[in-house]
Amino acid sequence: MAEELQTTEHSIPIDILNDLLTRFIIFVPQSAKQNLIRICFQIELAHWFYLDFYVGNDPRLKSCTIYEFAAHVFQHVPFLKSERYKLNQILAEWREYKQTVPTYGAIILSEELTHVLLVQSYWAKASWGFPKGKVNEDEDPAHCAIREVLEETGFDISPYIKPNEYLESVIHEQFVRLYIIKNIPRSTEFTPRTRCEIKACSWFAVADLPNNKKDATPKSKMGVSPNAFFMVLPFIKRVKAICSGGTLGRRGRNKSLSLSEGESSTCKGKKGKLDSDNKKKQQQQENRKHSKRQLFTDDERPIVEFSAPSWLNFKFDKTAIMECMP
Repeated sequence: MAEELQTTEHSIPIDILNDLLTRFIIFVPQSAKQNLIRICFQIELAHWFYLDFYVGNDPRLKSCTIYEFAAHVFQHVPFLKSERYKLNQILAEWREYKQTVPTYGAIILSEELTHVLLVQSYWAKASWGFPKGKVNEDEDPAHCAIREVLEETGFDISPYIKPNEYLESVIHEQFVRLYIIKNIPRSTEFTPRTRCEIKACSWFAVADLPNNKKDATPKSKMGVSPNAFFMVLPFIKRVKAICSGGTLGRRGRNKSLSLSEGESSTCKGKKGKLDSDNKKKQQQQENRKHSKRQLFTDDERPIVEFSAPSWLNFKFDKTAIMECMP
């Protein structure tokens, strides 16, 4: 017997659900509607929007998990209803795919190179990491890092970023590149632009960060478990080396691909091809603004199968418009 979707413990008012579906799901290109992985990315966007702009502004509404939200979507959208009994499998495949998408961000160091800026996730309140995020389709790595850091900290690193100065690592089969940003005053005000994603931004003394998961230094110095910095560990030894020497050194300037102990090496040929392809697109994207997660290109024209009543009833008042024209 097919497993029923569990949404009885959570509900979304139908007008709000219709608005979210119209914003993020209904108008995706027809070709994308056949790809449930791409649809899941749109559902994630809608989920974030619901938490940020509805739950965040109306105490009567309750937050929900991505599964609960996706269950509402799959039961309400006509072209997804036939797939609703496979939701667990679909979300599992989506999460696995997400791990293959590269992430880019920054290691922001203080003026004295004694402190590093870390961010705390809204959902993982006990852990700290570098500001970073997944790259958009055809997006330049440096542009992705600038966009993600700006959204997660409110700080624009574009005047400070050097495309050839970064550290790379492969964490749980996901490629991560962090650009080195130096000499940022500790008096700088950091204010995340995305709600319900980043809870806090804070400076940490580089010397107090753990070299490995058994290093008790953060516990004795800050009262924080070394496990709270598990996303920092693959980079911390190299960050400390940079802070001690004051520069990235020769390997860093040559786009070092060195990884922490226990991590996988990355093929130079593959990275060279990636950088070459990205340079071709850098110029056309330099002045282009990206949303949080841009998934579809503008030239893909969607076919409407469903729309909320509020959108269907919308129309321009041509007479009023013409009266305003000189």
